[in-house]
Formats: sequence, C-alpha cells, structure tokens
Amino acid sequence: MRFFVPTDIYVEKDCVKNHAKNMLAIGHRALIMTRRHSAIANGSLNDVTEVLKAGEVPYQTFSEVEENPSTDTIGKAAQIARDFNADFIIGIGGGSAIDAAKATALLLVNPDLNADELHKAPSHPLNHAPVVAVPTTCGTGSEATPVAIITNHKIHLKKSIPHVIFPALALVDGKYLATAKKQLIVNTAVDVLAHMVESILNVKSNLFNRMCPEYGLKLWGECKDALLSDEGCTATNAAPARETAAPIDASLYEKLMLTSTIAGMAIAQTSTAVPHGMSYDLTLNVGVPHGPAVGYFLAAYVEVCAKFVPQDVEKILALLGLKNIEEFREIIRKLIGTCTVTREMRDKFAAAMKVNHSKLDLVPGKITPEDIDYIYEKSLIVG
Repeated sequence: MRFFVPTDIYVEKDCVKNHAKNMLAIGHRALIMTRRHSAIANGSLNDVTEVLKAGEVPYQTFSEVEENPSTDTIGKAAQIARDFNADFIIGIGGGSAIDAAKATALLLVNPDLNADELHKAPSHPLNHAPVVAVPTTCGTGSEATPVAIITNHKIHLKKSIPHVIFPALALVDGKYLATAKKQLIVNTAVDVLAHMVESILNVKSNLFNRMCPEYGLKLWGECKDALLSDEGCTATNAAPARETAAPIDASLYEKLMLTSTIAGMAIAQTSTAVPHGMSYDLTLNVGVPHGPAVGYFLAAYVEVCAKFVPQDVEKILALLGLKNIEEFREIIRKLIGTCTVTREMRDKFAAAMKVNHSKLDLVPGKITPEDIDYIYEKSLIVG
C-alpha cells in the first residue's frame, strides 16, 4: 500500500496571507493564471498580488484561461512566461485555471515540447516549474492531484495529459466561495462526490487511500441538505437553474473546500474511473459543464459496481446518510437535472467507452459491454 501527496497544503481562512512566506519561497518571478473575472470578484487575485508585492516578487497576470483549457491557451501562456522569465506559475481559480497552470509549468521548462503534443506519452518523466494552487471553487481538487485535464481542439480530444505535475503549494480558503453562484457550487460539489465514489469503487482502493474518500463522503453528506435547498429548480443539460438562488451559507464554505481537497487527495492515489471517462464526450460534444457531465453517470455506475463490491456501495450510501441507490440517484437528479442527447450520439459515446481500458480496467469487477450500454441508457435521455 502507498499514499503519496507531495504538495504542501494549507486549508484555513486567510491562508494566502498567513502563509505568504511559503509562497515567496517558491520562486523569484511569477506568472499568475486565472480566468477573466472570478479571481478579481472573489478577492483571491488581490490576496496573491499583495503577497507578491510585499515580497518584491515581479509578476505578470494571464487571465485568458477558458473553461476546459486548450492547448492553444497553454502554448500562449508558456511563451508569455518565458518572455517574462517566470520561474514559477500560480493558478488561481477552479480546475481549469489550476490545470492550465500545471501544463504551462511543464512547457516552461521544456521549450522543445509543443503544446499540441501534451497528450503524447513522454519517453521519460519531464521536469516542470513549481506551481502554486489557489482554488476558488469546491470542485476539482486539482490542488492536491498530479493531473491536468487539457483539450486539444485540433484533434477533438479532452483528457488528462500523461505527466505528473503536483503543485508545490496549495492555499485553500473557503471565503472565495462567497461570490460564487449556487449552481456553480452545486456543479462542482457533484464532481467532488464523483471523485470520492470513483476512488472507493476502484481496483486501486486500499486501506490507506480509503481514509480520504470515506471522511470526505461524511462531510459531503453533512452538506447535502444545503446543496438541495433550492429543490424547486431543475436543470436540463446542466443549464443553470440556481443563478439567482441564495448562496450556500457561509458556515459551509470551509467544509465544502476541505471536502474538495480531500477528494483530490483521494483520486491522486487511485485516478478517476468510468463516470469521468464518460463525461469528457458530453463536455466536448454537447458543452455540458464538467461536474454535471460526470454526475449524470454516477448512480448507474454505482448500481453496476454493486454487483461486484456490494459492501463498498453500502458503505458509500451509509456515509452519505442514504438508504439505497434510488435515493442516491434522486439526489443527483435534483442537483443537476437530466441530460438529453440523440441516440446516434449516445451510441457513439458508448462505443468509444467500450475500448477505453484506462478507465474500464479500474472497475472492481468484470464490467461488460452490456454494463456500459446500461449505464448510458440509465443516465442519458434520448430525444
């Protein structure tokens, strides 16, 4: 058994300011990577730049990171980092910003590597510049994983790149959720739920790494009523349903962020499984945000795994405070609604998944092509 997370992680209020010395020790010139508006609105960008200014560390801000960051964006950011002589990268935001920071850190010290080659397996492990992660959503847990999910539009591909890039430092503060719309919090919380479920229902699950998802599922269960509080709203194809709803109570911000980081630590040990593998086609081809795209497949995956590891499924449900899989399925439906695709699209996605052994081989049992078809049939509406 093995458990390995080399990232120096702090989870507390005002941790950027409290651990300024840790950040300043990472490097001498920083490229900050964010999306256009959120890091300004929630105060995280200001917190980071105040630390850099006080430490007299020059920085440049790259705020062009898009949802599902592309190889084009990574290549542009890496060139800016080189021109600026940056020696470390700071990712501020959700998974998109942090994943983009990781990939940029790889290109920064490997100038011969083209951004469009990021998905190709290297002949040997590659070094990368240090990364500081400041998450502002309670979703991906990228601050605690070596994974970066990048999209290459030229070859119509979205998946993780085959490089191990753990951040050197993660500063996790729940206060940055205060400006987030409720549906964003819900969507990212569903992604967190998937991380923990897929980590337990996984051939790499062991006594060491199960400590993370089991504790995280208990925390998630304590938040589920708040996440479900706007039950009258539904979403179809993940259209925002809670854009004007009251935000999650501030007392839960720290718990949600802690759960996200714990879930990241979980998948850093096991990787994600079938629901994540299925989600990428929905995001790439239908435009469904990542959290709902994963969530649509989660209940059916749990149902299939119950044939192989019923005790593990019972444990997951108990930790969440649920009685059965149907109750689990109903909670997810209330949170993210349903997703409609054409039959042709669904069948195409299923065919591709049936040969995706990087995910299928993680299932704790002999999953069949019929099981894959069943998951798609139960998870997506054909219209």
